Amino acid sequence: MKYNFPVACEGALKLKEIAYIHAEGYGAGEMKHGPIAMIDKNFPTVAIAMEEIKARHGKIIAITTEGNEKIKHIADDWLYIPKTLEMLTPMLSVIPLQLFAYYMGVLKEIDVDKPRNLAKSVTVE
Repeated sequence: MKYNFPVACEGALKLKEIAYIHAEGYGAGEMKHGPIAMIDKNFPTVAIAMEEIKARHGKIIAITTEGNEKIKHIADDWLYIPKTLEMLTPMLSVIPLQLFAYYMGVLKEIDVDKPRNLAKSVTVE
């Protein structure tokens, strides 16, 4: 899904900000230029779409549209978003990524409401 590259970047950003886990958003075509070297059976990947990862025995958590039964043969776990126009999928797929980052932070016992070292352009007191 060509529209979801910014969503991958946002999901990675939230994992860094909230759970202090290094993550990077990549378009599928860019995976061959570095990130794919990291993939093995101990390296989970949250994917919006992933055959290259599966071929290297990487664990896949996929975000896909409702009704996609093929995903069950590729991904280890999956989260469904409602079907919509392809150009609108980023608005739906970003939500599970933000929740994933939130719950990763909670699992690590991090105060997710007060991420360290972040400077916001607007501060509300």
